Amino acid sequence: MSTMIQIQVAMLIAAAPPCAAEMRVAQPEALRAVTKKIQPDYNPMAKQMRVQGEVEVEARISESGDVTEVKILSGNALLTSTVVKAVKEWKFQPFQENGKPAQAVAALRFSFRL
Repeated sequence: MSTMIQIQVAMLIAAAPPCAAEMRVAQPEALRAVTKKIQPDYNPMAKQMRVQGEVEVEARISESGDVTEVKILSGNALLTSTVVKAVKEWKFQPFQENGKPAQAVAALRFSFRL
């Protein structure tokens, strides 16, 4: 990388606005804050194929308690889609940091057993 490009990159990084900090919330705390919870369906094809297992997702939660994004961390693809769909509809009591509503990230785990 040339010196000119390095300087430009450094200037862009320095000029970028700071990212809003997100607080990490443990699953038990997140589940206590749920005000609307949709249970994920057991995918009929997965059930027919007797696919079982765990699905773990990361939910990003806005200051108002809405789920803004769901990221798959692990799990069989036949099981993950219904989890993502359900968690996107969840609603949480707003999480607080220093007495103010804050964005939060919570890892959530789901078990599928026959």
